Amino acid sequence: MTIYTAGPMSGYPDFNYPAFRAAEQQLRVAGYAVLCPVDSEEHNDTGQPQTWGWYMRHLLRIILDAGGIAVPPGWESSREAQLEMRVATPLGLPVHPLEECTALAAAVSHGTV
Repeated sequence: MTIYTAGPMSGYPDFNYPAFRAAEQQLRVAGYAVLCPVDSEEHNDTGQPQTWGWYMRHLLRIILDAGGIAVPPGWESSREAQLEMRVATPLGLPVHPLEECTALAAAVSHGTV
């Protein structure tokens, strides 16, 4: 399954990139293909920071390619993640806590689910 990692970025040191990279690694080890918002910078060909709206338009397009969403603890306080959930939920994309995604993948790989 391809999974998108949602979570807070604005107001965090380094835009919370270290936490996103750690979540991405956890999910990859668990067997997921991961769409990470941190990678949106690759599509910024200007080399300059873009507006919040530019990033959100780009990230919402990425969500459409996901089969589900993984969210870290505290995602509810992020206006970015709230917007992503307002798009993902009506589209029927499953949303699960990050820990639940990795635990489910481990259970499946061990044949306990």
